[in-house]
This record gives sequence, C-alpha cells and structure tokens, in this order.
Amino acid sequence: MAGRRRASRAGLSLVLLLAVLVGCGGRAPSDAAAAAVQRVLDRRAVAVLDRDEPAYRATDQSAAGTAEFANLGAVPLTAWSYHLTALHRSGDRATADAELRYRIKGYDTAPVTAARTLSLTRTDGTWRVASDEPAKKSGEQLWEQGAVTVVRGAHSLVLGVGQTGERLRGYADLADHAVPAVSQAWGADWSRHVVVLVPKSLEGMAGLLGAPASGYRGIAAVTTGEAGGSAKAPADRIIVNPDAYGILGGFGKQVVLTHETTHVATRAHTTAATPLWLSEGYADWVGYRGSGRTATQVAPELERAVREGRVPAALPVDKDFGFSGDAAKLAQAYEGGWMACRLIADHWGEVRLNDFYRAVGDHGKRAGAVEGALRDVLHTTPEKFTEQWRAYLRAQLG
Repeated sequence: MAGRRRASRAGLSLVLLLAVLVGCGGRAPSDAAAAAVQRVLDRRAVAVLDRDEPAYRATDQSAAGTAEFANLGAVPLTAWSYHLTALHRSGDRATADAELRYRIKGYDTAPVTAARTLSLTRTDGTWRVASDEPAKKSGEQLWEQGAVTVVRGAHSLVLGVGQTGERLRGYADLADHAVPAVSQAWGADWSRHVVVLVPKSLEGMAGLLGAPASGYRGIAAVTTGEAGGSAKAPADRIIVNPDAYGILGGFGKQVVLTHETTHVATRAHTTAATPLWLSEGYADWVGYRGSGRTATQVAPELERAVREGRVPAALPVDKDFGFSGDAAKLAQAYEGGWMACRLIADHWGEVRLNDFYRAVGDHGKRAGAVEGALRDVLHTTPEKFTEQWRAYLRAQLG
C-alpha cells in the first residue's frame, strides 16, 4: 500500500553518488559513467510517467522494453524513478544495479521498491538499456507478464494480466466489501483502500513473489509489504493465485479477500514482535466476523484433533505456518490462531482484542511482547491464557 512525484533529478553530487556506489559493494564506476547512466535512467523514468514512447525508445534498444512500456499503458502512475546503486563497466558495455521506485496514483502513500539489474550498451557516446530485469531473488512486476488491465472499485484498484474485465470486476466487488468490513473491525487508522494484483496463473503469482510456484500451490492469495513502521512503509499489494482462488465458492473468496485486506490495515502494527498465530488468527477472525459460521465449521482440523483427544498443548509457533506440505498441520495452525483471537473477542471484547494486537506489535521485538500485552491489556499470564485457550477448544470443538 499521494501526491505526484516525478523521476529523480540527475543533479546529485558526484561525490555523494560515488560514496553510495562504493557503499553498496561492487566496483565503483567512474563519476562520468555513473552520472551518464543515471541521466539515462532519469529520462527513461520521465518517459514512463509522460507516456512518451519516442522518448522511452531513445533510452532503450530491446523489444522486451518496448513491450513492457506498452503493457504499462493503463496503470495510473504518479511516480516512477530509478536510483543507481552500482555500475560495473567494461568499455562500451555495463551492468547496473538499481532500485525502481513507483507509486500508483490515489493508492500508494509510499513507493513500491523493486531491485533491478540493467544491461546497457554505449553507441556514439550514448548509453541505452539493453535489458531491464528483476535482480536475483527479486520478483517480477506485473507488466513484465503481459498487458495490464485495470478495474477501479470504490475502495480498490485491481490490476490483472490474462484476465477478462468482468472477472477483474468480481475481484473489485469483493475488495470493496472487504475494506469497510475491515474498518468496522479494526478502525479507520489505515488507508482504507487496497491494490489487488491478479496474474494469469500460479506461475505468474510465483514470478511476482520471486519464489518457486510449488511453495504457493493451494494458497489463494498473499499480501506483500514491509511489516511495522508507518504510512511511509513500502506499499502493500494483495497478490492472488487465480488457480486456487478460482475453485473457491463465493463465501470463501470473500473471506480470503477480507483476510488479506486485514493484513494491509494492520501492517503498521504488525512487527517482528507479532507472532503468526496472532497476525494470521486476527486476519481470519476479521474474515469470518459476522458470518455466523460456528467454530466447528471454521476449524474442522482442530475439531478432529480435539475429538480424538489431541488437544494442542500450546499455541502454534511460527514454523507451524510454513508451507511444508502437511496441509492438516497448516490448517490446525491457522485454526488455532483464529480460535485464540475468537476467545479474546468473546471473553474480553473486540476492543480489547484490537488493543492486544497493537500492544504486541508496538513492543517492537518478540521477547516479552505477548507476555507484556497479556499482562497489561488482558490482565493474565501466558500460562493462564494457554490453559483458557485449551479449555475453549474443548468447549467449542469437543
């Protein structure tokens, strides 16, 4: 997850630029080469913002670059800039490491930042981009996968590749329902709008995340963004796996979008101190809030365990939420977190649940965060809360 900002100015001090490049590792470029490449990237950025294809072509010599420029045509950008971090030059060829920073108009209060690796060649004294690709271990951008179709909702912007406008409108409608539902549960101290990315397939989702597709098979959606911080934190994106999402019913689709929207809303208070049982459990609690679904309907794997006498001894730990291939174990982790948040809302009230979430995240570091919030907000201890949670599981699922 604005105001308009143009591309970065080229008038950086050469001394400062050299210091930055040396600090990032790699061989420091000459002042002249670094400045020349940065000017090319600045012109490229202005051309993207101005939708000026001739100006863009003047900085680029690849068919892929021209295609990506066209693919971007419908995306409402308010900022686009490159920050050169390293340059490795050999004669008239160079490889540049850079950060691409961009914002979507009306949605991003802070930029998305993407690490890029660019190849450049120099002809008649002019540098031009030969390729512009994600840096190693970085994700693709949606327009690298094809032409982007844009659908606007009342509280959402949906960007899709290989999707019909009608299908994307369905996502926008679900997101438009999710945003006020999340605000009703969490409060209004967030942007109250979301950006949803819908690639063509699971492989497209994996490409956006810079990860193997096998790790997300069966996962309907994820939310990207930097945990903690403030409104200045990098913008969030809800990324959908259309393969898994498409097989859900209408209710399931709504729960998923509301769950992911909750992650966007709570981002500033979700930090390294926040255990996954709380962040994922709270997102599920908001997703199912007001649905009328019972504990046995939402937590079937935990119900099975409880009925077989296998009541968990402790709340799920972070590693239980890993995509290890054990679907039942993963489901129990999510259900256990949801039941813990449901317990707090039932016993202490929804206001206290929100206060508890904020208190844990605002602690900043994991050690002592949950213990302190249990003491200060719920006036209990970890041992007493765990026993109360286990009794709640027996009562609701036994």
